[in-house]
Amino acid sequence: LEAIRKDCKIAAVTRSEKGSVIVRGDETVTINATTIRELVDTTGAGDLYAAGFLYGYTAGRSLKECGDLGSLAAGLVIQQIGPRPRQNLRSAAQLAGLL
Repeated sequence: LEAIRKDCKIAAVTRSEKGSVIVRGDETVTINATTIRELVDTTGAGDLYAAGFLYGYTAGRSLKECGDLGSLAAGLVIQQIGPRPRQNLRSAAQLAGLL
């Protein structure tokens, strides 16, 4: 993380079932992984994490909220086969109290 901190303004590092860590300057935010029923297929997990994170980031959300949105999106897609979540991400985020 220290090497990333030196080279990047902001970075999110995903850690599978350990969640993710977001660094920006001296700030470090640890995000829990979303609880899932069953791991089916990890295809698309990183892309969906990035999508959720970037949605929050461009909307001016806190780093914690950005990470939580990314974690939720990744958690949804790994419970099915294929890289596109069946559930609407906005609806899922609203149900989770993230929007």
